[in-house]
Amino acid sequence: MRIGYSAIDRRNEQVCRGQGWYRPNSRAPQTPRNIAASLVIEAAEVLEHFQWTEDSRQPQELAGELADVALYLLQLAYLTSIDLEQAILDKLALNYNRTWPEDAA
Repeated sequence: MRIGYSAIDRRNEQVCRGQGWYRPNSRAPQTPRNIAASLVIEAAEVLEHFQWTEDSRQPQELAGELADVALYLLQLAYLTSIDLEQAILDKLALNYNRTWPEDAA
């Protein structure tokens, strides 16, 4: 079953609320700093799949790590009131016509 960005974002919020992560005494306080740190930690776990190799030997585990990164990214956008969908579209529009120094050579 495929669902869109908004539905995934809502489901992520349901999980966070359901786990009690917004409560003041939560074991996993949902602050921008905590979520940004978790995002970087999970991104490092993605990189671990490619340590000393060009291909992941565990594609299912890699998929789980990519999902963790995406969910933390959604949560960080929510906590900082950033419309991530619009930010992505804006960045894609900017990058479409952008050139990088190595492309000009």
